[in-house]
Amino acid sequence: MDDEEARTRLLDAAEALFYAEGIQAVGMDRIRAESGVPLKRLYKLFPAKEALVAGYLERRDRRWTGSLREAVAAAPADPVGAVFDWLAAWFSEPGFRGCAFLNAYGELGAGGPAAVLDPVRRHKAGLRALLADTLPPGPGREELAEQLLILVEGATAVAALAPGPAPARRAAATAAALLRAAAAGTVSRR
Repeated sequence: MDDEEARTRLLDAAEALFYAEGIQAVGMDRIRAESGVPLKRLYKLFPAKEALVAGYLERRDRRWTGSLREAVAAAPADPVGAVFDWLAAWFSEPGFRGCAFLNAYGELGAGGPAAVLDPVRRHKAGLRALLADTLPPGPGREELAEQLLILVEGATAVAALAPGPAPARRAAATAAALLRAAAAGTVSRR
């Protein structure tokens, strides 16, 4: 097994375990056992648990954001609606446990290791930028992106407690009303 295969196996095991059970509940020995990668190689590739957690979050961000971008690109007539349709499908997946990034932040708190919190912050900034890209240029675009981000995050938190498409559908209806109000010039910019 070369380093690339070992890295992939470790990240696969880390993602499955950290997302399902939590970061603090899963030790490095469990990751080693699940991945089949010897402990020496694990620590060669990821010298500390925080490096493995950061690697898991960074890889998840690339895959998650890439999939969402594809969904938005496939729906040029209604990119905002595509975001919420994508969320509805994600919320319905078996094993859905909410946002891995907010889960990590919730477990580790604001005082957690920078190596872990930086990918969380980058992910949220990237999501906000993606949402801004779904909106037409013009005044109020940045504020609307912030409001959409709150709808996405709120729907994700609600779905973590009660998985299924309903939270995404309700957030989509709110987003549509928000966009209509913005187009009519009646949205609050506070």
